[in-house]
This record gives sequence, structure tokens and C-alpha cells, in this order.
Amino acid sequence: MAIIDAHHHVWDLSIRDQSWITGPELSPLRRNFALADLEPHTRAAGVDRTIVVQTITVDEETPELLALAAGSELVAGVVGWTDLTARDISDELAWLREQPGGDWLRGIRHQVQSEPDPRWIHGPDVLRGLRAVAAAGLAYDLVILPHQMPAATIAARRVPELTFVLDHLGKPPVAAEELKPWAEKVRSFAARPNTVCKLSGLVTEADWQTWTVASLWPYVDTVLEAFGPQRLMFGSDWPVCTLAAEYAEVVETTNTLLTGLSDDERRDIWSGTAARVYGL
Repeated sequence: MAIIDAHHHVWDLSIRDQSWITGPELSPLRRNFALADLEPHTRAAGVDRTIVVQTITVDEETPELLALAAGSELVAGVVGWTDLTARDISDELAWLREQPGGDWLRGIRHQVQSEPDPRWIHGPDVLRGLRAVAAAGLAYDLVILPHQMPAATIAARRVPELTFVLDHLGKPPVAAEELKPWAEKVRSFAARPNTVCKLSGLVTEADWQTWTVASLWPYVDTVLEAFGPQRLMFGSDWPVCTLAAEYAEVVETTNTLLTGLSDDERRDIWSGTAARVYGL
């Protein structure tokens, strides 16, 4: 069964600082992570293709990722960044498509989780930008916190022509073992037909030292019911996942969590949804 890892990152600290890596708990991430570091793990885990996702809100990163994809047999697509509120966003998206590797642009993402206004995602300037993303034939990745999910649901309703991809299940409070408030919000989001969700990032939302497959199951079960396998996709969130689990362990844990699903349902999650949503 083909596997697409729909969510990973790369960075080179000699080119650009990753300012979000702060505090001693994140110190293992304060080094370079290159595609060459990831490739042995994907080969060992049987991963065929990947989607590389932006990390920093700067104009220079996305062209770099596009060039990386153009020179790689592993990377099948890029989720990049551009300023959604820019008046010339349509021109910016067209410019990105014209860069080396521009054909690999498959989506746009912004660190909405860092926006202080919980309603940022459905502000008028942002909605205009989201419509431009849809018109360009791209998806929009949402990296948000649970309290921002109602606003994301509003945005999905107001831009029905755009596919919204919920990264990391909307970051549920797995470590705190809280389910209900997040579950209610994610079900409302999933009720919009233009939404999908990544099975990614759960091990780092759990307790990094003591998590178990059983501790992740209630959250996976919730999105399986809310979205269905046809709107779920696998993502490793490498190298951030290494704070709690190695790459192979993330793949194997996901495989265990999908036990009991049919082959067709598993195929959707492992590759089918990502291929469809990102046009691979």
C-alpha cells in the first residue's frame, strides 16, 4: 500500500533562524534538518512521497522549498507561505508558480495559532486572500489551536470553494486528557464538506515521555467518525515528532491506530486523500 507523508519540515539554521524553537524542551530541534536526513527514515518505513510544509512566515522560504522539491524524487508537493492579506496576493501566487519548481506548489499555510485575534482567519482581508488561494487551485493548511476552530469553521463556510486542511487534528489537549471541548469543535469543523484533517502531530500534543497508543485513540476515533477516512491523511510532522517519537514509531503507531479499517479506508488515509487534496 502506497504511503504519502503529507506533513514534514526541513530547515537550515545557517540560512534562517527558526525563531519558534525556544526553551530547553525544544532544544533538540535547534539544529539543521535536511531532506537527506529524512530520506533513510522514509525508505525504511516504506513511505513513497512526501509534502514539505513551511515553518517561517518569510517570502524567501517558499521558493527554497519549491527548488528543493524540483530536485527531489521524494518530495511531491510544497505547502508554502505568502501574505494572505496582501492586496496583490493573486500576483504573488502566480509569481511563486513561475519560480523553479513552481509546479510543486500545492498549498498555502500561515501560523494562525500565533495570531492573537481568535477571529483572524475570517477577517475580510484574510477571506479575500483565501479566495485567491482557491482561485489558484491550491489547498489551505490550517495550523490552529482548539479555541480558534470556531473561526476556522466560519472561514470554511464563507469560502466553500477552498479545501481547508486541518493540521495536527487542531492540536487537541492530549497531554491533559481533555476530549470533549475539542471534540465538539472539530465535529462542527468537519461538518463543512470542504474540510479535511491530517493525522499528524499527536505524539507531541501528548506527554512526550509517557504517551501510549491508547492515549491517542480517543482523538483519532473522534476524527475518524467526524471526517471519515476519505477526508483524513497521514502526516509525520518530522522532525518535530522526534521530541516524542522517532519517524518509524510514528508510522507504526498510525498503522496500529488504523487497525480494523478496511483496505480501502486505510488506503485513503495513507495516500488517497493527500493525492486528491494536493493534486499529486
